[in-house]
Amino acid sequence: MNREELEALRAKVSCEAVLERAGYQLDVKKSTRRAIKYRQGGNIIIVTHEGRGWFDPLGDEKGDVFALVMFLDRSPFPPAAEAVASLIGFRLSRPEWKSQRTSAPVEDIVQRWRYRRTPSPGTSAWRYLCWERSIPSVIARQAIREGLLREGPFGSMWAAHLDSNSRVVGWEERGPEWRGFSTGGSKVLFRLGQGDASRLCVTEAAIDAMSLAALEGLRAGTLYLSTGGGWSPATDAAISELAVRPGLTLVAATDANSQGDVYAGRLRALAEASGCDWQRLRPSADDWNEVLKVKEKERRERKWRRS
Repeated sequence: MNREELEALRAKVSCEAVLERAGYQLDVKKSTRRAIKYRQGGNIIIVTHEGRGWFDPLGDEKGDVFALVMFLDRSPFPPAAEAVASLIGFRLSRPEWKSQRTSAPVEDIVQRWRYRRTPSPGTSAWRYLCWERSIPSVIARQAIREGLLREGPFGSMWAAHLDSNSRVVGWEERGPEWRGFSTGGSKVLFRLGQGDASRLCVTEAAIDAMSLAALEGLRAGTLYLSTGGGWSPATDAAISELAVRPGLTLVAATDANSQGDVYAGRLRALAEASGCDWQRLRPSADDWNEVLKVKEKERRERKWRRS
């Protein structure tokens, strides 16, 4: 094939088609429009750039659709190109991602945050957090008092990421039909709890941080953190800054899967470099919100049996 033919193939065949053909399954819960997660056993591939790129979050491999076939099949380029050509016209089993955002100019992050109202009982964000995700109202109210929650569009909630000066620099966006991060925002840390805490619990999502806080009853001396599902240099620097406090314990409360274990390993290395204590707190389900929902379901069943 000449260069023009290869470029045409690259434009016509999605990395998702390659992964579906290879038996990978879409992880809807952990996917966003910009980063679509596929799993096969302990293997994970994240598809980016609208299907034209990919990377292995547990390793260093990444590239285009041809590189993906070469990586999966352990094949050289010529047969990989033929395999890509065989997928022209392949229809994905999942529906097309449809963003519910309206196009608007990117405004200043702080002003966009201030423009949104805080959740309150009965609002869409409150129903999503407290009813659908089982976050107790006492935890939601505490997060609101700390200025961490806002009402997003289309029934979603926004959970603030703060820098070391407690300034809002971005936010996680979660809702019944939407999962993402603020356009133009920076992933640093969602921070719930005591700013001078001696125990840091690091999770992968703000909802997991709030869920763990609920399960522990907002444990004294604890700061519940979320990396927002990523690990940016700013996140690493923020955790490192917190970890230098004397007598600190850094708790890796990441998900109970291979990616969570990778993040836990990074936190352990960070703790060792900072000279603080380290613990691995592993949820009994995939993540802390699942654990919380199971506990809430059991509570309701006990209440029903007593009535």
